[in-house]
Amino acid sequence: MDGLKRRLSLCGMVAVLIWASSAIAADTQISVDALVQEGLANNPELHAAQARWDMLRQKAAQAGTFEDPMLMLKIQNGLVNDPLAFDKDPMTGKVIGISQQIPFAGKRALAKQAAGQDAEAGRWQYEERRLELARMIKENYYRLYYVDQSLPIVERNIHVLENLIRSSETLYSVGKAMQQDVLRAQVELSKMEDMRIGLRQQRASLTAVMNSLLNRPVETAMPEVRDVVIVPLTLSAEKLATMAEQERPQLKNLMAQVEKGKANQALASKEYYPDFNVAFEYMQREPVMTEPGDDMYSLGVSFNLPLQRARRQAMTAEAIAETRMATEELNALRNSIRQNIADGLARLERNRRMAELYHSAIIPQANSALAAALAAYQVGKAEFMGVLDSQMALFNYERQHFEAVAEHQMQLAQLEGVVGVSLPPVEKVEGAGGK
Repeated sequence: MDGLKRRLSLCGMVAVLIWASSAIAADTQISVDALVQEGLANNPELHAAQARWDMLRQKAAQAGTFEDPMLMLKIQNGLVNDPLAFDKDPMTGKVIGISQQIPFAGKRALAKQAAGQDAEAGRWQYEERRLELARMIKENYYRLYYVDQSLPIVERNIHVLENLIRSSETLYSVGKAMQQDVLRAQVELSKMEDMRIGLRQQRASLTAVMNSLLNRPVETAMPEVRDVVIVPLTLSAEKLATMAEQERPQLKNLMAQVEKGKANQALASKEYYPDFNVAFEYMQREPVMTEPGDDMYSLGVSFNLPLQRARRQAMTAEAIAETRMATEELNALRNSIRQNIADGLARLERNRRMAELYHSAIIPQANSALAAALAAYQVGKAEFMGVLDSQMALFNYERQHFEAVAEHQMQLAQLEGVVGVSLPPVEKVEGAGGK
């Protein structure tokens, strides 16, 4: 009779602990979108990328402009024995001149075009960095979600195991249970303690990473992440590939680099033609004896002789290689995008189905199995180990459910990085999110 009472007491405590709800943390829930916006506003690496884009824009503004004209002042044919005498020799004069370097027709426009495409590439590098930062914040957020959902499950199971150990020790002391029951429960409790330590360390590390991404003080606390809901993605791989072609910044960056290479090719071909220097000089002379001292001028043009063909051929080859490199990188990225979209959709579907399966079938079945094990144990038709195994199975299924939800959302964030745009939610899947 005493053994039956102890069994009933044990089962009652286990049932209460299994169905008890965890207390909701007082911290205010913060949305992933708010964290992304904060990161985009404050991240120093992103600021550096924006500064680089600004630098390239200013370089583009300088390209294609004329060099400054040269002003020249000189004394023409001055006398050595009387340097400042301008009225002793009719050839002596004071000269002022101006000259201007003029590139061959089309060079300035091509240089401006190449620099403009370089700045455009810098713009899309900045946008790609924004996209990458948003992905990193979202992935870190959903890792925090998994940890924050797993910790209460671990805590609850630790309490269950502690009560199981106390009850099994009591039953063992009166010969109603075996020592291996006590030892097995103690081993499972040690595993739970180890997992709790690991999860707490993992949360501290994830918080530090998030604070770094947001440029916050490292000691800033991160509220508990709750209420993540899976939304199915109904867009096809072809539609996503089309969106990527239109939206992905890295594609636009490489397109700009291809155009820059083409402009540099055209500019290199112009190097076979000379640049010009136009100069005008005015000489003022003083009257000398019978000479009236008429003023004089000179007007001339000079140009370089483009005879160094090896250097110019190398310039052309460099521009061709630059264009080919950017073109092949563009083709490779397009292939990678299509591959990553197909793989991402497959992983999304798997994680969505797993989350649904755990929520709607496996966890309810595990609860039923535990309840059946408890009922059988109450009347002496089941062993203690059956109750313990059912309890640990339920624990693992609950944890794997939240892992599937977190993996789905992280995969969605990665897919957004591949496509280059936030993917729109469609419709909620009943019961597919976190508890």
